[in-house]
Amino acid sequence: MNILIHPSYFPSISHFVTMAQSDSIMFEMEDNFQKQTNRNRTYIYSPNGIQLLNIPIKHSNLTHQKTKDIKIESEFDWQKQHFKSLEAAYRSSPFFEYFEDDLLPIFQKKHTFLIDLNFQALEITCKCLRMKLEFGTTTEYLHEIDNTQITDFRYLINGKKDNSVFENYTQVFDDKFGFLNNLSVLDLLFNEGRYAMDYLKNQVLR
Repeated sequence: MNILIHPSYFPSISHFVTMAQSDSIMFEMEDNFQKQTNRNRTYIYSPNGIQLLNIPIKHSNLTHQKTKDIKIESEFDWQKQHFKSLEAAYRSSPFFEYFEDDLLPIFQKKHTFLIDLNFQALEITCKCLRMKLEFGTTTEYLHEIDNTQITDFRYLINGKKDNSVFENYTQVFDDKFGFLNNLSVLDLLFNEGRYAMDYLKNQVLR
């Protein structure tokens, strides 16, 4: 399977299921930025249930701005806040401490552009998963895709359009709130560790 997909901030499990089961990956680089999507956000399982981690972006007067041109708002110490939230959510998980040092650079390096941060998050997460990441990038925006050549998974960037349902695995706070489906891949990584890749390969795409 050849796929077209968006690079996003610690992508959802559905993103990684498609990537783990693909033969080749093409990342969308020419789309217009849309608010309220996972381009600059991810969801984790906090002590109080589902929690949104949102990257603040610089606002522009342009009606349409490409995602690759979106700049991060650096006035807010969002990196420190995000890491504290991850600690509160996953410090007691089986594999948080194992991967903590690998992930720290994402919360220390100051990126100007959102797209660069998203690719760093992707590359480091793939390294933690021991998942080989080879990909291409688009040079123009294609409204319609020939599905005989490549499968279009760009809709997954909009969580409201992503109806993926996956098998349960043990989560830190599932005794309080039950299983929360299709969170950030970090939730799977911290809870399943080296078994996470097997999980991704065995899920059924719907």
